[in-house]
Amino acid sequence: MTFFSTAPPDARGMRGHRRSHMMPIMLGALATTAAIILIAYLLWPTWTPDASSGPARLPVSIGATLFNVPAAAIRMKIQRHSGTQEGIDLSFAFPSLEPPSDTRKQVSVETLEEAMQPIDRIFLSISAHHDTLAPDARLRTIYPRYLEPAANQLQNGLTMRAFRDGTPYSNEDLFVADTPKLNTRCSRDAVTPGMCLSERRIDGADLTFRFPRSWLSQWREVADAMDRLTLQLHGPKE
Repeated sequence: MTFFSTAPPDARGMRGHRRSHMMPIMLGALATTAAIILIAYLLWPTWTPDASSGPARLPVSIGATLFNVPAAAIRMKIQRHSGTQEGIDLSFAFPSLEPPSDTRKQVSVETLEEAMQPIDRIFLSISAHHDTLAPDARLRTIYPRYLEPAANQLQNGLTMRAFRDGTPYSNEDLFVADTPKLNTRCSRDAVTPGMCLSERRIDGADLTFRFPRSWLSQWREVADAMDRLTLQLHGPKE
């Protein structure tokens, strides 16, 4: 038995004619899309933002206390932004007090100590104190409980008192001076060089400076550097 198409010849011709017209349209659309993609690729910017284009100083609020911080002095990239922060870690070349020029050296104090490298900078951490005991109160009320009774007057104008063995500050010494004013607790030289820690409070924030114990031979310059940094970052006391 022979079957014949029921569609009229005109209908079959229209379908073939429609397909023949759609093919050039589809090819044209593909060509247009490819051209758009190519142009977008060629015009898309390949540069990356230059870190040096950011602000030289950042306003940072710590413990509701405003500091004007050099961006290049910030040791941790995550802290390199303005606004409210819980704390911030900085380092400055000594004695110039400029931010370190070699970003590869933006490392922690502990890393430098372990590497036994000469330290040419002063480290500063600023943190909200949340009403903990103030540094000057700790100097008056806590430290005396653990100090040896005898004090040593050093030739360069410093007074040194050693902490007793078995106390929370064993293997450390306390150095104080009045003109200029300096209070610092220093670990003793051992496998790693001794480091000194000096604290002060400004409104809602505590400033903790760290520097090599060997710098005590020029302690007046170090005390002046800490005062200058405090003034640069926060301004004069009101």
